[in-house]
Amino acid sequence: MDQFEIGDKVVYPNHGVGIIEKISNRLIQGRFERFYLLRICSNDILVMVPTANAGDVGLRKIIERRDVDQLLTFLANNKFFAQKDWKDRFKENSEKMRSGSILHVAEVFKNLVFLSRVKPLSFREKRMLDRARFLLISELSTVMNIKELEIEERIEKAVTKACGQVPVA
Repeated sequence: MDQFEIGDKVVYPNHGVGIIEKISNRLIQGRFERFYLLRICSNDILVMVPTANAGDVGLRKIIERRDVDQLLTFLANNKFFAQKDWKDRFKENSEKMRSGSILHVAEVFKNLVFLSRVKPLSFREKRMLDRARFLLISELSTVMNIKELEIEERIEKAVTKACGQVPVA
């Protein structure tokens, strides 16, 4: 029994929202394996994910509409978790981004926004912040069925509330 069905909206970690277009069998190294063929919505790329590895790579259904308020509340609370050393922080954030969890992505986003108000981010951290913002916006706009610009305003408002009056570097 497959975990996902054709037409399901899913999140592929670090790539964003996709739609399962096909579930097929392919002969690989002498044995048949089942694959999900999903189309990534943001760039129209097709990705094949072995059904047996779907959980390991973090493929998951998009969050429920009711979870959006919880996510925005998380972004708005003023709890931050940042490693002091940038190498440790980058490694930890990279792992969170690959996990597939929207809460982990939100945590990375919030912590990097906070950090960017305290000091300039490195090039790699700026890219990670942009990626986290993109992943949040694409999933939430899909779930809520509203424009990405409106979702961006909501998450920026929430995280600005969390950061309070931290002076921008």
